[in-house]
Amino acid sequence: MAPASKPSAGLASPGPEGQPCRPGIARDSTMPRSPSLPAPFWWLVLAYFVASLAHFAHNAEYIAFYPGMPAWLTRGQVYLAWLAVTGVGAVGIVAVIARLKTFGLTAIGVYGGLGLAGLAHYTLALCSEHTLATNITIGSEATLGLLVLLAAAVQVKRRWADGLRGVPA
Repeated sequence: MAPASKPSAGLASPGPEGQPCRPGIARDSTMPRSPSLPAPFWWLVLAYFVASLAHFAHNAEYIAFYPGMPAWLTRGQVYLAWLAVTGVGAVGIVAVIARLKTFGLTAIGVYGGLGLAGLAHYTLALCSEHTLATNITIGSEATLGLLVLLAAAVQVKRRWADGLRGVPA
């Protein structure tokens, strides 16, 4: 009978699936694992963030050329509005990281929904009165915002459905 092999120095004994565990990390199979959100969801949120920044920056820098914009609205106020909108998304991301996923996803969905407010430019002037760049930034922000809203809603629905089936969150 061959002697049992000892784990080499610095390496922990294999985990439940035969995979090595990191030293000093307890592995508890009874602890529920929190499924992460899919990578495409985060890429979509990032794309919306960029589109929102592009639209607000374009709006701020070319505010004098946006047809029908109120005279009292300043460049700085446009950037402050962007910070407020982005703050909603940031709160959502922090909440997801803090494992408050339903709240976080709801906040991220609201963040995406706020992107639809850019369409209000068309209540001030027709699409043909805006420049091509203006129409592209408005359209990109609104489209990606809607997609973020829908993707967040799908993730919340999945969490609720998993909860009804008894799947740990």
